[in-house]
Amino acid sequence: MSVEIPAGLEDLLVRFTVEVLRNQPRDLLDFAVRYFQRLNQNQNQNQNRGGGSSESLPSPAAARPGAVVSFTESDAERSGEEDEELVAPVANRFTRRVSVSAETYNPDDEDEELREPRIVHPKTDEQRQRLQEACKHILLFKNLDAEQMSQVLDAMFERRVEVGEHIIKQDDDGDNFYVIERGTFSIYMKVDGLERLVGTYNNRGSFGELALMYNTQRAATIITTSAGALWCLDRMTFRRIIVRNNAKKRKLYEAFIESVPLLESLQSVERMKVVDVLGCQTYSDGERIITQGDGADCFYIVESGQVRIVLSKKGAETEIAVCSSGQYFGELALITNKPRAASAYAVGTVKCLVMDVQAFERLLGPCKDIMKRNIANYEEQLARLFERDVNGHTEAAGLRPSTSDVLC
Repeated sequence: MSVEIPAGLEDLLVRFTVEVLRNQPRDLLDFAVRYFQRLNQNQNQNQNRGGGSSESLPSPAAARPGAVVSFTESDAERSGEEDEELVAPVANRFTRRVSVSAETYNPDDEDEELREPRIVHPKTDEQRQRLQEACKHILLFKNLDAEQMSQVLDAMFERRVEVGEHIIKQDDDGDNFYVIERGTFSIYMKVDGLERLVGTYNNRGSFGELALMYNTQRAATIITTSAGALWCLDRMTFRRIIVRNNAKKRKLYEAFIESVPLLESLQSVERMKVVDVLGCQTYSDGERIITQGDGADCFYIVESGQVRIVLSKKGAETEIAVCSSGQYFGELALITNKPRAASAYAVGTVKCLVMDVQAFERLLGPCKDIMKRNIANYEEQLARLFERDVNGHTEAAGLRPSTSDVLC
């Protein structure tokens, strides 16, 4: 007897694997049961609303240990009777849209872009100017060409928000990507069953991209803490332009990211998420990249060229390190929540991969322990640089900090 692999099975297993890697469940079997039960429930809701097909989703029995997959009609009927004994999971009170787990998108299909309708939300000149200002520093948009950026701006629409609104909710399906024009927002994640505050946005930034990029559920809840305004980009436009552009960027940067020692502790899926949120900035010779005393908003990895790290003290500047390809800087201020401890200057033409502070907090958690271990060396290196050790004893100057452990 020949067995044909059902359509959608490979895609379904890939999405389940991504969820396992992201959640790291203690009980894998229990997590699998709940995951597939939720998919089945969402599919049933979709059918009740008159859309979708159940062929791409397994029955809960298929995920239950010991369940038998049969190919005869009588066995399928008996399997349906077994399913009725399962206790249905509690419906998610935050659900705003049906499941998109079976949705597929091929970023390499050029014809698909031509088939999809362009979405345009009319805007006044004043609105478009405000939108352009809000999007100016969004890293996801940095690699778009002028035509792509114009399409993104055309498709975005404004949403005014009030205090206490749940903009996105953990475990919901993703519908929009959001750019903050003004307002403050809190980020909550469920940790061991409890909802905890893990970060904030203050009048700038963006969120909601991961669920759209990877076709997974929302990884966090975002709640408004002051009245403000958001610019929203619909799911299909985001995937058609941003996901396609990121697929090209992945091919370009995948090998380079794998060679960065800091990111070796990340799994391959995590490294790809890092690639997706990286922007690329080019600096000319002598251009200042970060300034000592400024607030920290980005983390940098040198792709090509060299960067001088310079410390100012009593009006005098001292070069303390030089970063080259594959090395990073700018992490200290992000980890300690303090102003920049040094300045960075380009040596010749320099190309850096840049990650904003929100993505840094969200994606580089596994790397933070490595970075924190390096912080203990910074004070000793600086003390020696200024002719005294951490105990206050005088010793020879001239120690250069390791270029892989860079102060900023």
